[in-house]
Amino acid sequence: MLILVINSGSSSLKYQVRDTETEEVLTSDLIERIGISEIKDHGQALDIVAASIEEVLGDREIEGVGHRVVHGGERFSEPVLINNEITRAIERLAPLAPLHNPAAVLGIRAITAKWPNLPQVAVFDTAFHRTLPEHVWRYAVPDELYSKFGVRRYGFHGTSHDLVTGLAADYLDVERENFNAVICHLGNGASVTAIKGGVSVDTSMGYTPLEGLVMGTRSGDLDASIVTQLIMREEFTAEEMDTLLNKKSGLLALAGDSDMRAVTDRVGQGDEQAELALTAAAYRLSKYIAGYHVAVGGAQAIVFTAGIGENSIVFRERVCKPLEVLGAKLDPELNAIRSPEVRRISTEDSAITILVAPTNEEAAIAGATAELIA
Repeated sequence: MLILVINSGSSSLKYQVRDTETEEVLTSDLIERIGISEIKDHGQALDIVAASIEEVLGDREIEGVGHRVVHGGERFSEPVLINNEITRAIERLAPLAPLHNPAAVLGIRAITAKWPNLPQVAVFDTAFHRTLPEHVWRYAVPDELYSKFGVRRYGFHGTSHDLVTGLAADYLDVERENFNAVICHLGNGASVTAIKGGVSVDTSMGYTPLEGLVMGTRSGDLDASIVTQLIMREEFTAEEMDTLLNKKSGLLALAGDSDMRAVTDRVGQGDEQAELALTAAAYRLSKYIAGYHVAVGGAQAIVFTAGIGENSIVFRERVCKPLEVLGAKLDPELNAIRSPEVRRISTEDSAITILVAPTNEEAAIAGATAELIA
């Protein structure tokens, strides 16, 4: 089945056309500066997409569209076929993901306007984490915040965590329902998930993608009173604090650069700011992994995935060194090998297998879309 995968941003549209039978990517691109260039809106961006698709496919036709939707709230626990009511439901969840859900709705409505009879499917980042037990997803705040405003932990990167869980279990020849692991999705946005019996039982991101690890531009965990105190003192507005914590913190705040490759390069040159940033980010992740090892009753595997997880040899070394106390031993030679396949990077005698597994969220979205349409 030929599936168009759409990842809509407020001013961008990333797309792929995939053949789900052969797993071939027929065309892909990223259209940027929508609304601030000659491309006025997502409808015009789709005109560009349509021209590219027609040039590549010829007489073949797209059979469905899969949309990445960041926040599905409590309602959506699996992919769904999109109709007007579903679109409005995604839009109503915008306060939980103000940077993402409105953009997804723009993409959905643009597709509907251009190809009204083409089936569309929403695949939610939060869906995989609907298995979190209540004592994990509850915040220790008055119930009114949950019942009226939906304040709870949701978790994100679920499509990737789900896919990589399956890949790791298959690699180790363990039935998924018997598989316990810690999955580390490490990109500019980063999260770590505790997998017990093949499902998510805890994850580092919470109500929004801000909670958890030190990320490219996000702070991760911090004392909430920092926010309230600075706003009450009128040092910052709420909007300014939101921007500061989401777009001006993390590696960018500590090292002056949000790119892990640049940070590790500077560490090699003896840069003290970069060293601090790398140490802080690795320490935070090591702490989470150790805690989640307990949460799952003993992990069979620690799995690194996504851009940093798959490619940063130095960061994996920094994260794994403190985990030797758990019996997890990284093999430096295996860690230095680059490969697009699932691979082991731990020693033969490591008490916990350490893996690197490539994620492919577009492939997972395309597969889920084709399955639901069929």
